[in-house]
Amino acid sequence: MRHRQADGSMDLSQLRTFLAVYRAGSITAAAAQVGLSQPTVTTQLQALERHLGHPLFERLPRGVTPTPAAHDLASRVAVPLDSLASVIGDPDPGRAPAPEPPVLLGGPAEMLAALVLPSLAPLLADGVRLTVTTGLADDLLADLRVGKLDLVISTIRPRGRAVLSEPLADEEFILVAAPEVAARIDPNTLRNNDFQGIPLLSYAADLPIVRRYWRHVFDTRLEAEPALVIPDLRALLSAATAGAGLTVLPRYLCERELAVGGLVTLLDPQDSPINTVFLARRVGGQARPHVDRIRARLVQVAEVWRDCAD
Repeated sequence: MRHRQADGSMDLSQLRTFLAVYRAGSITAAAAQVGLSQPTVTTQLQALERHLGHPLFERLPRGVTPTPAAHDLASRVAVPLDSLASVIGDPDPGRAPAPEPPVLLGGPAEMLAALVLPSLAPLLADGVRLTVTTGLADDLLADLRVGKLDLVISTIRPRGRAVLSEPLADEEFILVAAPEVAARIDPNTLRNNDFQGIPLLSYAADLPIVRRYWRHVFDTRLEAEPALVIPDLRALLSAATAGAGLTVLPRYLCERELAVGGLVTLLDPQDSPINTVFLARRVGGQARPHVDRIRARLVQVAEVWRDCAD
């Protein structure tokens, strides 16, 4: 990364400005973050685009969206720029500290709603601000690497040197149905993919969670077509409780329904399938006390989640 020369090569400030716009999704918001006017930010972006030979953002009625070239550039400069910022620190130590921005947290919608956000309520009451993004683990980890997120709760093990991760909790998966549906099922026939006319409810058309359960518990390949496909475990929970069919869900999500009898487990295997959930954060960057507080809180409450699962 070079400072701007007379020949028009890129400089460090252009890259910092680019990364701020990339993360904020808005020239206005980025200008406020880097302490520049909007015209200056636009000028720096245009100079960087001329140097690279391709556009970095598409202008929208509200904000901007990154091009593939912007995603590539962000993946290459985010870690070194954040590391440099952590070394340099605040260039004006006598200035009053700015309010800490919201912590950007990503994770699966179901776990965030059922476990994470209720556990973080005390921090919100204590002044911590939080902006939450839901989505698939691969997409969220990609956003974490380039600084669009500060923390990610990931259902897959993060890879790469730009991300630090630690095991947070284990999801236990169980086969459930409403009592009136369960009464019509002979569990011994399930190993042979005989559902006795009971509809199968799934998170996705290729049955990823249910297939894993069948492989782990029955040691067999599942051959079935789902009657309902919806990528929301909470919706599957509602459908199963209403008697729509059988499905596989994480135990934490349906504890209440199991306790009151709205759902029952069809099997009680000695070794249920589990999935380890990780808490991931970026390497480097400036110290963020609120990020550290949320991470510490999640590590603390995860002990309670594990005790409840046991």
